[in-house]
Amino acid sequence: MPKSIFETCIPRDDILAGTISDQELAADLAKVVKGTASADYGDATQFFANTYPTIGLRNLLTSVCRRVSGVGGEAASIFRLDTSYGGGKTHGLIALVHAMRGRECKDLTHIKEFVDVDLLPMNDVRVAAFTGENADPANGRPMGSREDSIRAFTPWGEIAYELGGLAGYETVRESDLQRVAPGSETLQLLFNERAVLILLDELGVYLSKVSETRKGKEQLIPFLSSLIQAVENSPNSALVYTLAIDQKGTSGDAYSKENEFIGHEMAELISISGRKATLLNPTEINEYPHVLKRRFFTSIDLKVVDDVVLDYQQQWHKHREELESRKTISETVTRFQDCYPFHPDVLDTLTDKTFTINNFQRIRGMLRLLGRTITQLWKDRPKDAQAIHLHHIDLGLEEIKNEFIVRMELKEFVPAIAADISGPKKSPALAERIDKNTHQDMLPYATYVARTTFMHTVAFNETLKGLSPERLRFSILSSKADISFIESARKSFIEESAFLDDRPNSPMRFVTEPNLTRLIQIEEKSVNPSVVRDLLNDEIRSTFKGASFETVMFPGGPHDVSDDIGSDKPRLVILTFDAISIEDAVEKLPSKLKEIFEKRSSETQAPRKLRNHIVFLVAEKQSIDDMKQRARRRLALNQLKVPERIGTFAEHQQAKIHELESKSVCNLTIAIQTSYRHMFYPSSERLPKENLNVAHAVIEYAKSANAPGSGQKQIVRTLKEMKKLREPNDEPDHPRRTRDLTPLKQGVMTTLAFRNEFRENPTLPMLIGDSVFHKGIKLGIDQEIFVYRQGEFLYGPGDPPTTLEISATAEVMTKEYAVKNGIWPRSTDIDPERKDETNDEGESEDEVEDDSHKPVELIEEGLLGEVLVKIWEQADFKKVSTIHKLRIKVYESNELVFRLLSVIGTISDATKDIKLEANYSTENGGELLLEYQGPIDEFEFVREFLAPQMKSGNLSLIAETTIEFTPPVSVRGSKKQDLHTKLTQFQLGTVEVYLIAIGSIKSPTIVE
Repeated sequence: MPKSIFETCIPRDDILAGTISDQELAADLAKVVKGTASADYGDATQFFANTYPTIGLRNLLTSVCRRVSGVGGEAASIFRLDTSYGGGKTHGLIALVHAMRGRECKDLTHIKEFVDVDLLPMNDVRVAAFTGENADPANGRPMGSREDSIRAFTPWGEIAYELGGLAGYETVRESDLQRVAPGSETLQLLFNERAVLILLDELGVYLSKVSETRKGKEQLIPFLSSLIQAVENSPNSALVYTLAIDQKGTSGDAYSKENEFIGHEMAELISISGRKATLLNPTEINEYPHVLKRRFFTSIDLKVVDDVVLDYQQQWHKHREELESRKTISETVTRFQDCYPFHPDVLDTLTDKTFTINNFQRIRGMLRLLGRTITQLWKDRPKDAQAIHLHHIDLGLEEIKNEFIVRMELKEFVPAIAADISGPKKSPALAERIDKNTHQDMLPYATYVARTTFMHTVAFNETLKGLSPERLRFSILSSKADISFIESARKSFIEESAFLDDRPNSPMRFVTEPNLTRLIQIEEKSVNPSVVRDLLNDEIRSTFKGASFETVMFPGGPHDVSDDIGSDKPRLVILTFDAISIEDAVEKLPSKLKEIFEKRSSETQAPRKLRNHIVFLVAEKQSIDDMKQRARRRLALNQLKVPERIGTFAEHQQAKIHELESKSVCNLTIAIQTSYRHMFYPSSERLPKENLNVAHAVIEYAKSANAPGSGQKQIVRTLKEMKKLREPNDEPDHPRRTRDLTPLKQGVMTTLAFRNEFRENPTLPMLIGDSVFHKGIKLGIDQEIFVYRQGEFLYGPGDPPTTLEISATAEVMTKEYAVKNGIWPRSTDIDPERKDETNDEGESEDEVEDDSHKPVELIEEGLLGEVLVKIWEQADFKKVSTIHKLRIKVYESNELVFRLLSVIGTISDATKDIKLEANYSTENGGELLLEYQGPIDEFEFVREFLAPQMKSGNLSLIAETTIEFTPPVSVRGSKKQDLHTKLTQFQLGTVEVYLIAIGSIKSPTIVE
């Protein structure tokens, strides 16, 4: 993995410490001349160490030094520095001042990068500098010491004093006071045949100051004419002036009119003199990266640059169809190698877009903006900083934000920054909220999207503002930034942004006026909270309305939830989100829910009877605000859609309002289901700190959202997954299980009482309708477990199907009870000739004698420990003495099944076989069926395969193991007791046990 910038680059101390000030970045020519500038500009060694030797700067110093020193041949005397505002003109003039004093420098190491030291002047050079920004044509600029008390009102007054002190000023005093330009000979007297360098900076600013004074404006050009002539006539003198114009003579800064005027007039003057000014640009755009790197870093490990660039190149190639960099990949690679550690899009955006802002000071502005960015980067050290990207420019830092808001005068973007990019701690901006909710422990992708978009918005021309999705992805992408997350963050940000341009086909860019999203947000704030609550209540009722449950909305207490059968549907009780919600892991029942489940009435304290007839839904606390917000948004869109409002919007916004209003209906329903996802239902599986038979389940969000508006369907689905609910088309539970979990195990119940058990007993399934109940009784009759009676009518095993009645007169009874009480079989079914020969069990004496030599088969179903006790009791009752075969069929799907099988595998003196059916289902409906049959000793590899699937919760098992004892096991012996202990050490759920035993001791060997 390529190294980060923190490993490859070492910032300068002032950058690292963040101590660089605006004053240090603001080059002041006058202070350098006077010797009062900060070390960054006033100390020649430090100045050249921090400065990159551009071609233009080297040419300037070489040409001027040749002219002033008289060494190296003939040289031009007039020089014009052309570049835009903040493009290095003043920096070039300061370099000249230090070059004139170059022989005085103790360390010439850095100055050698700029000029041949042999060209540096040997003698003292008088330097006079006039700066339009410092000029004070109305009050006069104080010159020299307090004793002199001289105030100069004009450029010639200032230059005269700087060249000759008080005596020099006296030479032009009257010209200065009367604002009349002196002649060339008078100016030449000031030179006094010495080496002289005249520097004129920001003449356009001065001209703007005197534009209202006719004489001041008219005299500037004559003065310049005299000065040019004086310089040309003085062999060791040179004039260097700056103009913020291009080679075509046009200007784009705040003083464009004045600069273009001076440029035109100076061209005329020089043309008349028969000579031309040497035009130089101190810094070309392609040299900006080197200027910045020299100022910011003491060292950059160039040996690793290729590795970093190669890493980016691989990303660009891999995602080339999703990116746009305006250049070929090979060109971009070359550009990156040149400007590393800056990402190519940083300098491209600054030079192509930000530079078009009139008051952006180019190099000086970049030094401030990027310098503060580097300071913060080295403090925060983000994990993705393999290069410096646009998105590392943090608009949350006041100093950086002020570069745009104050210096570039972009105050109109303050609302956009606060709303979308970086807001105060108490009110985070959109990008910050998206990152908190979606990108925790990840890169702040939404913030990166917002910052990059803003940087591409800062441009003068409309056609330059903004960027495409492809350019955005290119600007952010690195091997640490996943392109899919960049794209999802971009879409989320566009959807909710308050200040992005929302016009069709518009690039991603910020606007200063709120867009439709923001207008909707404003409308949302005007919605009355009580109206929001009313809408939510109506929508919650509609969402959970259905055919399966009778809905009870927001009960105040037990008295609001009836304890009668009612419509015969189970009751779905939805508790109000204002009073009850779930916040953390559920270990206890909410008090109001518990009270309703336990009692019919708060006053009488009467216990609730139909506890298996009720399901509760409770909202999740964290999502209640989102649910309210979706309701508020829907109401706001409804208001904007009314005829008198929607007509005030642009056509594309009208279409968007209709689209959003339509979506808001579905979104609100999804929000309701997402919030009401905590379900409490009757069950024998209690909560950890609760003594009531109530379990908790969470309705899966994804499945809820896939079916908005069908809330009851999701509840039915979840309850069926919990094996709690049976719909009319479902199969019934095994009759033995329902028998053993109800009073029917005592022998007989009315069908009405039996049906009510399914409404009262939380350990039984909840039934929708009576279809499954009917099927359960018929299945019990078919399996010779039940007999049905209504009056004289009997319906038992072997009878053709008939209609069953649920009433207080119809009965369902166990076959054992019916036989014992002479109800079954019917008297007409017994042979009259042998009727008197039957015993109390309805069996003939012959059959009893024969049974002692026949195998006895016993079948029971229920909890394993309970079933085995019943089996042993029945064996004893049947007077059997030896166990030949034991078959256990398990319906559970958990790790206890495997433990039981392992224990069975340890039983000695027995043959153990297993038959297993496993069904694995995926979230999207896929299904895997697996069957295994064979010795239990060879089951281990199957277990290893199934164990991980079981942990996922998507595996269901039916395991049937058969144990054949050789020799048989005595019912009354110790081995049977050991067997019982082994098999009951695990608390398994429902099982079926089938036993074959012999009625008398006939086998030759019986193991005790």
